[in-house]
Parts: sequence; C-alpha cells; structure tokens
Amino acid sequence: MVSKTDDIPASVPNCNPVDLTREGEIANSKDTSKTASKDPWHRGETAVMNGVAGHDQAEEADSKQDGSADAEDANEQEVIVIQDTGFTVKIQAPGTEPFDLQVSPQEMVQEIHQVLMDREDTCHRTCFSLQLDGNVLDNFAELKSIEGLQEGSLLKVVEEPYTVREARIHVRHIRDLLKSLDPSDAYNGVDCNSLSFLSVFTDGDLGDTGKRKKKGNELEQIDCTPPEHILPGSKERPLVPLQPQNKDWKPMQCLKVLTMSGWNPPPGNRKMHGDLMYLYIVTVEDRHVSITASTRGFYLNQSTTYTFNPKPANPSFLSHSLVELLSQISAAFKKNFTALQKKRVQRHPFERIATPFQVYSWTAPQIDHAMDCVRAEDAYTSRLGYEEHIPGQTRDWNEELQTTRELSRKNLPERLLRERAIFKVHSDFAGAATRGSMAVIDGNVMAINPGEETRMQMFIWNNIFFSLGFDVRDHYRELGGDAAAHAAPTNDLNGVRAYSAVDVEGLYTLGTVVVDYRGYRVTAQSIIPGILEREQEQSVIYGSIDFGKTVVSHPKYLELLEKTSRPLKVQRHAVLNEKDTAVELCSSVECKGIIGNDGRHYILDLLRTFPPDLNYLPVEGEELAPESQKLGFPRQHRHRLACLRQELIEAFVEHRYLLFMKMAALQLMQQKASKDKTAALHDTNTADAESESKPQALEASEQVPDGMPTSPTSSESTLTPDYLEATTMSEKSVPENQEAPADLKSEVPTANTNGTHEPSAAERQNGGCDSPLEGKEADENIPGLAQAKELAESLAAEDGSGIDPKSREVVLNACKAVGSISNTSFDIRFNPDIFSPGVRFPDDIQKQKQLLKDAAAFLVSCQIPSFVKDCLDHSSLPMDGATMTEALHQRGINVRYLGNVLEFVDNMPSKAQLEHIYRIGIGELITRCAKHIFKTYLQGVELSALSAAVSHFLNCLLSSFPDAVAHLPADELVSRRKNRKRRNRVPGGGDNTAWASLTPSELWKNINSEHFINLVLSFLLPLQILIKEYNFDSRHKPAFTEEDILNIFPVVKHVNPKASDAFHFFQSGQAKVQQGFLKEGCELINEALNLFNNVYGAMHVEICACLRLLARLNYIMGDHPEALSNQQKAVLMSERVLGIEHPNTIQEYMHLALYCFANGHLSTALKLLYRARYLLLVVCGEDHPEMALLDSNIGLVLHGVMEYDLSLRFLENALAINSKYHGPRSLKVALSHHQVARVYESKAEFRSALQHEKEGYTIYKNQVGEAHEKTKESSEYLKYLTQQAVALQRTMNEIYKNGSNASIMPLKFTAPSMASVLEQLNIINGIIFIPLSQKDLENLKAEVQRRQLMQNTGKLEEQQAGQLELDDNLPVDD
Repeated sequence: MVSKTDDIPASVPNCNPVDLTREGEIANSKDTSKTASKDPWHRGETAVMNGVAGHDQAEEADSKQDGSADAEDANEQEVIVIQDTGFTVKIQAPGTEPFDLQVSPQEMVQEIHQVLMDREDTCHRTCFSLQLDGNVLDNFAELKSIEGLQEGSLLKVVEEPYTVREARIHVRHIRDLLKSLDPSDAYNGVDCNSLSFLSVFTDGDLGDTGKRKKKGNELEQIDCTPPEHILPGSKERPLVPLQPQNKDWKPMQCLKVLTMSGWNPPPGNRKMHGDLMYLYIVTVEDRHVSITASTRGFYLNQSTTYTFNPKPANPSFLSHSLVELLSQISAAFKKNFTALQKKRVQRHPFERIATPFQVYSWTAPQIDHAMDCVRAEDAYTSRLGYEEHIPGQTRDWNEELQTTRELSRKNLPERLLRERAIFKVHSDFAGAATRGSMAVIDGNVMAINPGEETRMQMFIWNNIFFSLGFDVRDHYRELGGDAAAHAAPTNDLNGVRAYSAVDVEGLYTLGTVVVDYRGYRVTAQSIIPGILEREQEQSVIYGSIDFGKTVVSHPKYLELLEKTSRPLKVQRHAVLNEKDTAVELCSSVECKGIIGNDGRHYILDLLRTFPPDLNYLPVEGEELAPESQKLGFPRQHRHRLACLRQELIEAFVEHRYLLFMKMAALQLMQQKASKDKTAALHDTNTADAESESKPQALEASEQVPDGMPTSPTSSESTLTPDYLEATTMSEKSVPENQEAPADLKSEVPTANTNGTHEPSAAERQNGGCDSPLEGKEADENIPGLAQAKELAESLAAEDGSGIDPKSREVVLNACKAVGSISNTSFDIRFNPDIFSPGVRFPDDIQKQKQLLKDAAAFLVSCQIPSFVKDCLDHSSLPMDGATMTEALHQRGINVRYLGNVLEFVDNMPSKAQLEHIYRIGIGELITRCAKHIFKTYLQGVELSALSAAVSHFLNCLLSSFPDAVAHLPADELVSRRKNRKRRNRVPGGGDNTAWASLTPSELWKNINSEHFINLVLSFLLPLQILIKEYNFDSRHKPAFTEEDILNIFPVVKHVNPKASDAFHFFQSGQAKVQQGFLKEGCELINEALNLFNNVYGAMHVEICACLRLLARLNYIMGDHPEALSNQQKAVLMSERVLGIEHPNTIQEYMHLALYCFANGHLSTALKLLYRARYLLLVVCGEDHPEMALLDSNIGLVLHGVMEYDLSLRFLENALAINSKYHGPRSLKVALSHHQVARVYESKAEFRSALQHEKEGYTIYKNQVGEAHEKTKESSEYLKYLTQQAVALQRTMNEIYKNGSNASIMPLKFTAPSMASVLEQLNIINGIIFIPLSQKDLENLKAEVQRRQLMQNTGKLEEQQAGQLELDDNLPVDD
C-alpha cells in the first residue's frame, strides 16, 4: 500500500502511536504531576531525546513522523497517565522524632526503606522492618494494597535481628556512607559513578533561589576577571583546570581502617552464640578494636591481631548499628561522621545517583589508594557469589532478557513496566558483560577449550558466553580475515539493535555487548538454552552456517521475519542450496534460526541485516552508478563486510517516495492536460504551473538514470519517453517564468558548490528535499500531488479494482521508475544477500542489484552534499570528532566516507566557512588511524609493560621529542632465573618487547598509509592519564612517562532500549511548542519526564534533553526560578551521563548561565560562562562558530556589570568569528556590530560606536530593506549616537574655550540596564518571547493552522527546524 506503513522510526520500539489513545480507562485521574516528592530520585522531576547536538533543531528533526496521520491524531489527544494523588505518613524511628513522609500509592514498601537509608538521621540503619499497628509490612507490597494505610498513619521502624547477609549489607552500607564524598570511584570508573563539577562553580547557591541573600544588584562585589588562559587569543591550553578541586572532597577521616578480620568465619561453637562475622577497626585516635557482628547487633570483643578471644569486652557497647557503636568509642568518628552526613545530604541528588551505564574519565589526579574491605572482597569473589543480593545466586541472563520482552504491553502501565524491566536488565547485563570481558582479557577466566590456541579460545563466566574478535578456523577468510572478524561483532550488534527495536512478538535476539579492551575485541552474548549440548549443524533450522553453501528454511521463521521485513526494508527472496533447489529466506543467509530448549525462536549472526555498501565492495564485471565512479569508487576496503547504515536506507526510501509521488502527480497532470483539450491557453497554464512546481521535480529528471535501469535489457525503457518529455518541457520553461530554481535554495551559495562536478549536483544538493522549506514549496505548487496521493491510497485500499486503468498505469509507471518491488504501491526493500560470495539466486536479480547501486550513489551524491550544506548553514554544528561522527551517522553516512566528506568540503568555494568542519574531520581521521595501529600494538604487550608501552606510543604520536626511546620497564621485580616457559601468554602475543622498537617516524608513516594527515587531537578515549601540564614542544624530553598512565578502560557498545511512550509524549510536546501552544507543550513534556523517570530511573541522556527543553519553556513563560532548577538538573545529568567535557555539557552550561543571569546571580553566570569557554577551548579551540555565541554571551554579561574593556575583547572576537563563518553580510554580524557599538557608547567612545552601528545598519538595509523594524531601530540608534557625539564635542570645546570653570552640562553615561542586557542575551540565544495579548495569540493560532493545512497537503518533509519561528522580525539568519 502506498500510505507508508513504515512511518514509525525504527529507533522507537513497539511504538504504534494509536496505542496511546486506548488508555481510556486510565485517563480518569488528571492529577499528573503530583508524583511523590519524597525520596530525592523518585520525584518525577526528571526527563529525553537522544541528547543530539544540543541544538533544539536536532530534536525537532527527530520528531518527524513521516507525516503519518495516526501520529498526528495521537498528538491531538493529550493522554493523561494515572498518577493517583500522594498522601503523607508519619515515620517513627528509634531515637528520633517522628517525621512526615510524602508517598504515592504505586510505591512499594521497599522504596520507603531506601528513603530511610538515605536520610541524614536514619541513614545508618539497614536491618529493620516497617510496622503498621504491630503488623510487619511486606517489602514488595504496593502501598495501595496495604489495609489501613492512609493519610497520617504512623509507621514504626523496628530493628530486626541480623543474618550474615544482613550484616554484610550493613557493613557495605556504612562503607558507602563513609565514602560518599570521595571521588575515587568516579575516577576509577566503578559502580556507575562519574564526575560532576557544577557545584564548584555555583558554590551550591542555585537551589534556594528565594532564600538566597540577594547580592544581585551590588555590582562591586563581583569579581569578573576571567582566568588568563580563557581570554580571546590566549595560546595556553592548561589541562589542570579541567578538573577543579572540589573543597568537599578533602576527605574528613572518620576511621583509619575498617576491614574484615582474619578470624572469619566464626568457628562452630561461636556460631551457636550468634556470631556472624568479625571486623577489625582502627579509629582516628589510633585505637585498635575487634568487633563481633552478632544476630543482636555489633559489640566489642577481646580478640587482638594474634589472639582470638571472642568474649564481649567490658563494656561491650552492644549497638544495633555499627555507627552507634563507633560513635561511643571514638569522639572523632562521631564528630566527622555527623559533618560528613550533613554535607552528603546537601549535595544535589543527581551528583550521587548511579548512572545507567559506566562513564569513564580520561584524566585523573593522583589518588591515594585507601584500604577498603568491601572493594577487596568484591575483587576476589568477582561479584558472583551474591550478584547484587539476588536470590538464586548467578543470574540466568538469557531467561531474564527474554522474559522481560514477553511481558504484556496492552496498555500504558503494562508497557511502562515492560520497558522499565527491559532497560534495567539491559544495563545490568552490559555491566556484567563488561566486567567479564575485562576478566577474560586479563586472563582471570578459564577457557572452555583450554587446549586450543589462545586466539581461538572461548569463555563462559556468569552465564555469559565470550569470544574474541579473531578469524578462527578461517571462517572469514574470503571476507578479509581478522579485519572482517573485527568488524563482524559491531555489524551483528547493529542487527540486534534493529531487530529489538522492531520488537516482533515471538522472535528473540541474544543479549549482545561488544567490548574493546587492551587491543582486543570481545563479544559477550547470553546463552541459548541447550545450545552447548548440541552441535551447531543440528541446531540451525533456518539460514546457513557456511555462508550460503548449504541453506535451510523454516515456515515459522519466515512468518516471524516477514513481520520485520517492512520496517527493516528486507526483501523476501529465494536462494539456491547445495542441491540447486530454491530456498525462501526473509533475511541474509548468515542469519541463523535456532529453537532453544525453552521453545523460543532465536535469531543470531545478524551481521548482514543491512545491504552491502557497493562503493566499498569491488565486484568483477559490475559497474557502479556514474556518481560513484566519478569519486573513484568502488574502492578496496580492509574487509568485505561494509554495509549501509539503517539511517541511509530510511533516507533513501524517503527520497524515492517523494520521487514516486512527483512522478505520479506529473503523469496525472499530463492525462488531465490531454483530456481538457479545450484551449491551447489551458495548456500553457499547466506548463507554467508545472514549471513553478519544480524546483525539485527537475531533480527527478536527473535521477531517472538511477530509477530506470539503463541497461538495454530492461523492459521498462518504454516508459521513459513521455515522462522525460514532461520534465524536459518543464525544465525548458523555467528560465522564462522565474529565476533558475537553484536560487531558491538559500542564501548559502549552494548553486556554485559544484566547482568540481557537473551542474546537476546543485539540484541534487537537496537530496530528498533536505531543506524543509523547499520541499514544501515544491509540494504546494504541484497541483497533481494531492490527486496522486489520493490515487495511491485508494489503490492500496481497494486492491485497485475500482480505479480506471489509466490511473493504475500511472502508479505502475511510477513504481517501476523508482524501483518498487510491488507494481501497485510504493514499496522499496533490499535483498541483503546480493554480492555475498557463495550465495546463488534462482531468479534474475538485476533490479535488486540496481537498487543497491542507486543507494550507494545516493549516499555520495545526496547525503554527503546535504550534510555539508547543513554544516554550512549551521543547522549541524559538530564540535568534536564524536559529535561529527554522530551527525554523519544521522544522515546514514559511514565514517569510512570521512575522507570524501573532507574532499567535498575542500572543493567548496565557501571552504573558509567550513574550516571548523575540515579541522575536526582531519583530527578524527588521524585519531582513527592511530587507534587502528594502537589496537594491534597493544596486543603484543604483556601486562607488566603496559604503562611503559602506552606512554611510549603517546610519545611517538604527540611529543616533539625526536627519538622517543621506550624505557623497557626496569622490571620492578627482576628474578635472576627468568622462567622461559611463560604459561599464560597473552592471546595472539608474539615477541613481547616488539612494541619498544616503534619510532615516531614509523608511526606517522603508518598513519599516512592508513589515510592522510594534517594535525593531531588527543585520542585518549580508553586511557586515563595523570592530570598535569604536559609539554609537547620540548625536544629534550618526552611528554609522557610511564607514571603518567593511570589506567586503561574498556570501550563498550550495547543495545539502548528506548522508552517508546515517553518518547511519543516528548514528540507531541515538541510539536505543540512549535505550533506556539506553550502551556500544552509544557504539560506534555512534564508528562514525558514522568514516564522517562518511570522507565530509565533518574539518570539518562534522554531525560537530560527533556529537562533542557522544559527549562527553556519555563524561561519563555517567565518562570525563571523553575527554569534555573530544571537547567541545573540538566547540567548535572549531562556531566554525569555524557562526561564533563562533552559538547552537550558545554551547551547546558551556557543555558544555565543565561537563566542564572535572569535570576540575578551575576557572578555565578560569569563563572559558568568562563567554564563553558574553557571547555570549548579544550574540545575544539577558539576558531569555531559556537565560540562566537559564547563570547557574545560573556561580552554582554560583562557589559552588564560595567567591565567595558573586557567586554569588548569578547564581543570583538565574536564579531570576527561571526564574520568568518556566517559571511560579512549576515544578520548575525549586524547584531554583533550593534553589541560592540553599545559598549563603545557606554565608554563614551562615540566615533567607534558610530562606525560599528553604521556597519550594522548597512547590513540590515541590504538584507531586510529600509522598512523593516530592525533597520529602523538601527537608524534611530545612529541618530542618538550622533546627538551624544555632538553633545560631547560641544562640552569639550566649552572646556578648551573657558578653562575648567566652564558651566558644563552633565553628560549622561548610563550603565546598561539589566533588562536591556537580558533582552540582547535572549536574542542571541534564539529565545523569543511571545507577545501574549489575546489578539496576537488568536492571530498566531490562525497562522499556525493555515501553515499546517498547507503542510498537510504535501507534508512528507521534516518539520521545520529551528525554534518558534513565529515572527519575521527575528534576528536569526535565514
């Protein structure tokens, strides 16, 4: 059918938008946002979107729903989710006053336990029950199911007897409380701790906005001097400020030692006295004590280090909690522990909650290694014994992963429960798989095939199967050997992601995590029940185990995979098996189907889910499309597994759909024209209409060769003449009626970007109409388009029976031309087995080959130019290699095309405006080359030489020291008789000192041969180095020594389960906001926030994006304190989840500074801006368009606090950068001129002020015309400046004439008002306040509806990017 059913983005699992409306039964309680605000992280004040480039445009782009009607309807119905009102209960704990606690009926009793273990006054209790009227409450009961529990009930905390497990938990908890301010776990990257430095810059003064002492207006107190290294033009780039010292981290020592005693476990006779375990403690006062943990609590015993005497000491200080005991025997403990807890609870909850996945820091100070019994115990038990205290000991990961998928999903609460379970299991699995992979590489796990060569070994640990990324048994010999074996796991993971996102009931994938560690790639998978007992040949009932020589199929698998074929665009096809009989498949041949002992249908080896990339797959006798050939494709790649990305497939199909609609429309118009032969006049009108309609349909004619196979064999060639005639006719008539369509494109000189290509590239620039505006114009003007849509839909609906043959022929022709697999509707799918070596097909596959060639050509001829165009008009603003990679991936461009992208940039006439892209791209190229070399380099290094080898490599890569010589570790422990027969050789390790012979010139030669080279950025992702100032320019000593290398971390790739319902709420909220319905949008986004919290817990990238948008809305609607509070959470979360120097974090800092300024925290706003500037300098240097925005912000705030000279330095730098990247005639540059002029006016330097304002005025006059209000404002300001200048001159003359006793009129030098500064800040940050008079609102809504109607007639495009572009008078570049 034509109405595309694949309108649900594959990244959103199970997201039938209409489901949202089924919740009639839930929509009763409107009380949405009153979720319980008790424990700090269930407050429902948290929220989403895949934290893409911090610009809101990126979010808008994501919210496109391919114009599906259902999604629109779902957005209309604002669905309210159940959230019964909370109520208050009283809690009475031993030794404390009763206190009130707000709870919600959905919560479990267990959650109250968590709150009590976190509260300052009850945090030292872990082993207790809650009782209501003497009845013990069940930990796992929901509060609403407990009889008699109501508003005001009193819950008593009752101490319970300990067991060994409870005693261990208690000691762990006390250890955690003692370490709660210690950052070492965050530096070491354990237990999902990560760093956050926001509180260093805000001095904790953001939370209590109201109560804060107002020092906003007393400007004298503000110290505005920025650190020297962040001033514009400074060449220093110090590393130490990256991690400022947090004064809270100076540890307050409560105990010197807390550890398990060597007398554990208690002997039998003591067990019968209730002894559970023994602890050994040294207090700050240096008192050594031995403590018994018994069923009744903790008490001092009489043992010493060398004598065992378990009798209670006198006094024994028996206490139920260890803290109570220690407080009695050590005054220092009591004092420091209390102070520590005070500080702990003052920290923002987001600074201490664990993140869902581990984030690593690439720099760290030298940390003292403290004694820690729990850490030691964890290391030795390898966390297997009581994996997170779950009954049943080791977890059956496969069962957990599959059972959560099977949970019911009929209504919203069920789906939330299901998604929460899936997310939780996935993050636990990723954590366990990472620990296991590191243990495997470090040699701590026994192989299941220990007799084989190390490269071929496989491992099982904690019910997870591990294999190494080497080509064992020549499995990948034809595909590129080890290089292919290294690429296959990530391809397989992408396949797993795709299938889990489609989420078909009854089809199961394995839990899959890919870990790169110490140069090895490890694949960790959950284990199919029963697979280890059988041979693979017997198990596989679908697919092929030998790359297509023998192939089997199975009806149940075909039925299940058929459901995935449409969303994944996989074509059902037949292949020949060894007996030459055809076998039906609905996936690639490598995809294997195995039915486990649990009866579930599993698919694995999904490495060819997406079709091959022919640009990197030379095939004998096959010619690529001319666009690809012109760029030197096909090229040889390291392996033959290069495939297209899912995003590219989506974009290509979208593009073809547009083409399909346009062609159908055009043919319908021709039919109509030939019917109405009333007058030649009518004909000319049509031609006119057509020609207008076609800034885009022209492109169709360029694309014809792609859609219609040009080979003479093709039977379709008969259709071309009339279609071509039509387009050429309209093409000819263009110049007479209007300017060439290229001029519509935008002010950006895309028309002449093709210095090197033939002209059609200008048309193709737009890929599938990438500029939203243009697509719309094109669509609105094609009269036949609506008709074509109707026709296509009715064809799909009625099997085409009631439609006249001519119309059917129109659709048939359009289908054939765009390569659809069906003749009656638009349906493009790919056969993933084309060009797989060893796979043979019974049918002619010419069309399928052609489609693949077209897709490869589409990537280079449309997607790369459209990416560059987006960079040129700043709708895409990568700041570092990672954000650039993300931006490329969003358009479906693989990073192996980075060289082509850079060549394309290099040949652009406007190359200067893309310098930042070129620089980041070159850096990324070199970094990736270095990583490839580093990977194999590390494999030959044994553990004892690791830090020496890594520092040597970094010296060769980054240091100027000409002959970096490796210091072979002067073996700290050289044994006289070296044991020649090393048993445990490193997998694949050859000569273990070969690494020492690497020289800088050799390394750079290898990098050259990998690609080409210009400059280097740090590539320290998996490494951690000491934070200090490094000297890279010294020719006398190397930059790194082995002491500088602190750690080496794994790089982990895994599936990211999504919260689909929350995502829909978020999208609907965004859509509402774009239409100007701020309040409704705000409610929807708050709702999304609640749902995200429900699924992800409190910390997640998507929640971060949700909070950012919410803060922006609060701000626009005038609630500044609320904006500040939400944005503070967004910054903390971004630091914790993405990293302290991630580009998103930098942008969050900038937003927070704006809201701080609006709330009158001027000095904090400056500190935050200075921090953002420092981070931006570290990440991408001064020469970047984003720096202009940041410098304008800093300059304006400094102007506001009357630091004029400093302000000028930043504003003039911003002006220079804006002129460079936006062109000297841009409106942004005019605004910069105006801001500089204002500062000069404040300094009474009117001549300079006039000069800048004149520049600005000229730009406004040329760009928007005399009548525009911006131009008028500028001319008013010019008049005012002239008057001031004249007055000043008069006064000066007066002084010269009459000497100092002249009667001088006082001149008015006004400090800028805060309001005017804030107004300028809002303008540059793209924040628009909506005039809220009723009439304006009505007009606005009418305008929005009108635009929507227009869009809906031909809306197949992304929603318009940008913020609320409601008025023309915005100083935003077009």
